[in-house]
Amino acid sequence: MRSANPHVLPLAGGLLGLALFAQPGLSQDASACWIQPGQGTKADAAARPSPLDSASVRIDGAEMKVCYGAPSARGRQIMGALVPYDLPWRAGADEATTLRLSFPAQVAGVRLEPGAYSLYVVPRAEGWRVVLNATVERWGVPIATAVTETDIGAGTAGVESTEQPVERLRYRFDAVDGANVDLLLEWERTRVRIPIRRLDL
Repeated sequence: MRSANPHVLPLAGGLLGLALFAQPGLSQDASACWIQPGQGTKADAAARPSPLDSASVRIDGAEMKVCYGAPSARGRQIMGALVPYDLPWRAGADEATTLRLSFPAQVAGVRLEPGAYSLYVVPRAEGWRVVLNATVERWGVPIATAVTETDIGAGTAGVESTEQPVERLRYRFDAVDGANVDLLLEWERTRVRIPIRRLDL
């Protein structure tokens, strides 16, 4: 599941398949992600200090994709410093981090219908707050009243340590079972595990 190549996994008695896709850098998949007008072309997005990136998963043939800007640590302390605790963070760089669903799902306990959403987080030493928002095509900051008034709901995601330091922020999907997957946010030595459950299986 950690490979950059697609994998199809037999799940839940062999009846369901879950395919994981993770793209380092701007890929064909990431090129479909929204770019703020005036911020250049898709090639420009690939050359940013925090390049546009994405990861996708298919659960029984239906797709979910996350798009995000991927900043690097570059020797800086990240958690608790560059990314302060207890303050909203766009969970990436540049444009808002977005999640596109082709099926109804619970994301961190928040029920979502098929569609596109943005997300941001409130980092904490234990248990991050994950906020799902209805405004998708926007710059990631500031997370002010104009953003929060379109919040849909919020839940909690578990926090754990990575085995090795992660230089550039990344998202990837981790299979749980036939209808469930975790969306992992990894940076520095922190892994945030956002639970996602497909609701129509």
